[in-house]
Formats: sequence, structure tokens, C-alpha cells
Amino acid sequence: MKVNFFKLNKNRKFNYTPRFFKGKDDVAPSFESKFSVYRESYNTNDIGKHWADQRYKMRNRKNRGINLTLILIILFLILIFLYIIDFDINIFFTN
Repeated sequence: MKVNFFKLNKNRKFNYTPRFFKGKDDVAPSFESKFSVYRESYNTNDIGKHWADQRYKMRNRKNRGINLTLILIILFLILIFLYIIDFDINIFFTN
């Protein structure tokens, strides 16, 4: 028997729900094929698929603007850095 110690086990997903489970009411079967029903839709109790869909929606948001909170945090950290190195801001002002 050949054993490979460096090969990782393949992750397998098994999402079983009984045929007459109440969570499958929203899945409307069509008469195309036996497997096409499960290709595009998923169960209401499939939390992993819901989580993946929400992550995909958050990644592809239409709002691509920079968050104001992020700008304020970066500005605050820059000011702290300039204070630590004792930066003199008077060189930018002419008196």
C-alpha cells in the first residue's frame, strides 16, 4: 500500500436534506433535467451557500468610494507619526 504523508486530504462538502423537508418549499423544480434543479438554487438551511452569496455581494458592491472613517484613521496615524519624529510644520508657513 502506497502512503503519501505530504498529501493533504481533499475537503468534501456533503449537504444532505431529506426529500420532504420543509426547507425545500421555495425550490421550484422544473422539468428540464434531474440535476438542473440543484445547479442554480439551494436550500434555505444551507448556511454555507448563504454566507458565500453574501460575501460575493460585499466584494462586488457598486459603492467603490473610500470610507471616511478609513481616511480619518490614516490621517490620525500620520499625525501621531509626525509628532513622534518631532516634525516641524512651520516650514510650510511663511511669516
